[in-house]
Amino acid sequence: MNDILQGLLQAAQLILTLDPDLIDITLRSLQVTVTATLIASAIGLPFGAWLAVNRFRFRRASIAVMNALMGLPPVVVGLIVYILLSRSGPFGVFGLLFTPTAMIIAQVIIITPLIASIAHQALRELWAEYHDLLLSLNTTKPQRMRALIWDGRRALLTASLAGFGRAIGEVGAIMIVGGNIDHATRVLTTAIALETGKGDFALALALGFVLIALAILVNLSIHALSQTERGSRW
Repeated sequence: MNDILQGLLQAAQLILTLDPDLIDITLRSLQVTVTATLIASAIGLPFGAWLAVNRFRFRRASIAVMNALMGLPPVVVGLIVYILLSRSGPFGVFGLLFTPTAMIIAQVIIITPLIASIAHQALRELWAEYHDLLLSLNTTKPQRMRALIWDGRRALLTASLAGFGRAIGEVGAIMIVGGNIDHATRVLTTAIALETGKGDFALALALGFVLIALAILVNLSIHALSQTERGSRW
């Protein structure tokens, strides 16, 4: 209980005093995770819509593989990205290893299947409702996808939010490809792991509380935007 109380007090002190290290780590966490979520959403949401609209021979197998990829072990993703970006790897010439870019790449690989799967499940139900109407209007497949994405935007927002939630709590992959370098690639999760290893449980708890507060704040913001959109319809 003393560690938890001390962690709460230290977290409050760090936030109220706008501790420079905490601000730096928090902003970097947001930069990496938001960027990864936007990229993964730009890939996963259209792909989910494409799977909902199109019928092809290996569609069921593609959906099964996509759902299976939702359970990708982050440390394995981190290892693969590390090998690809290392000096002996095919992309080593770009010097991306141990940079925020490498962390973003790893997070995109991890959360894209999750976003695509949730988007597909939501848009598949919407497609069943709109199928006859859109076909009767002689719409093209891109037009159908755009219609589904627009009308299902609230559900797709939830898909992106799920990806964000998984990405911001990720530690294994970004520890491998980022290296947890102070003022360069250290984020909230890797900082928590570091402070826990050092035995500074109070600071680790403080960082953990900040991470939880950040995730809750993002969820509340999305919920508020969703309620505002719903209210504007009436």
